[in-house]
Amino acid sequence: MDDSSTKMGRWQGAGLMATTLLGTGVFILPQMTIDIAGDGAIYTWLLLTLAIIPVTVVFGALTAKFPHAAGPAYFVEQAFGQVAGRSIGLLFLFVVPIGAPAAILLTFHFVHALIPLSAQGLLAAELGSLLLLFALNYKGIQISAKLQFLLTLAIIIVVIALFSIIQFGLTADESVSQTYSTVLSQEKIQPNLIMTAAGLAFWSFLGVEAMSHLANDFRNPKKDMLPAMMIGTVLVGSIYFLCTWVLLRMPMPTDIVASNLPSSNLAMINAFNYGLGDFGAQVIGILGISGGLATVNVYTASLSRLAWSFSKDGVLPRYLSPLNQHNVPSRALAAVLIVMGLVIVLAYAANRELEDLIAWVNGVFVVIYFASMMAAAKLLPKRYQPLIFLGCLFCALLAYGLGLKMVYALLLLCLTLPFLKWQQTHLARE
Repeated sequence: MDDSSTKMGRWQGAGLMATTLLGTGVFILPQMTIDIAGDGAIYTWLLLTLAIIPVTVVFGALTAKFPHAAGPAYFVEQAFGQVAGRSIGLLFLFVVPIGAPAAILLTFHFVHALIPLSAQGLLAAELGSLLLLFALNYKGIQISAKLQFLLTLAIIIVVIALFSIIQFGLTADESVSQTYSTVLSQEKIQPNLIMTAAGLAFWSFLGVEAMSHLANDFRNPKKDMLPAMMIGTVLVGSIYFLCTWVLLRMPMPTDIVASNLPSSNLAMINAFNYGLGDFGAQVIGILGISGGLATVNVYTASLSRLAWSFSKDGVLPRYLSPLNQHNVPSRALAAVLIVMGLVIVLAYAANRELEDLIAWVNGVFVVIYFASMMAAAKLLPKRYQPLIFLGCLFCALLAYGLGLKMVYALLLLCLTLPFLKWQQTHLARE
């Protein structure tokens, strides 16, 4: 029985969307974009936020019109046929081998800031977090949606407090000789570096498409899905912009050391220590861990539902198709988490660079987003065409910024399309 009281409303969905996008990157990605683009990082976040809005509107419109657990895969299938749709779905599934380690590695930067652990101890903690994700998802995503709404509020309060104190407090602090911004502004802003930083920062907006997998978890997807996605997207873009502004207004490391404040490799912890007291590792650490796990939590739910949908269609084994008493595909959920655990171990053994993992994941999602925009061009009314064009342009610019990091996504596409074509032909003969 479909009990609407256990499903999400608009504001719970907005909280889930916001926390998914904030997730692993909110206290790290601004620092990484500054390292790439310098003072131009502020333009990276401004342009990226404006560019993602048309994409969000299109995804929201598609989800409201075609609510389905397969999300973008279903949209593409409706527009271009079964093989094309399932290839997009498999791309989403295959992103797990690099997406899960990247998300977990980002999250556990904060664990290490709180409790210094050995490499083996960190690996054990990462694997233990998968058990928590199973527990959070076993009874349905709506339970964690309520918790994630509160987490989003906490992150917003901390960021606004830091922005207010550092922006307005530094003007009265005569001990601060230079900020990052005054030093970086001496270097010329380079558009190509802004695009490169945007290719990395796109990670922060991965989650727009994940919400489309959860349409059936809303009480009224046609009414609440698009507002929830738009509120979450604009809110998150604003927070990333403010975080970058805060870091650019931070004193130079020499001034922090001179103030006898504890320092960290994570710039947002230093910002908290400077602006709000020396509890940065604790506050930013706890919020960073919670936000990171929240992001992986939503992707776990999305992937398990996609695997369940594919198992019903015969693309994946039928073993994954049963639902538990809470209407959750628990076998698919367990399978996704087991794959994540194996990949985390392999990533640990291979010692891959975090930036490479993020860029490869982003490349896969550029393909998924572009395919979804093309599907929207066929499925949605003509009034959406300008937004669809802007969405396609956005994907093209991101692909340019990622450069050779797009190869992983294109290779996956070249492998999945022939396989699915063969499978369709084989099943037709039986």
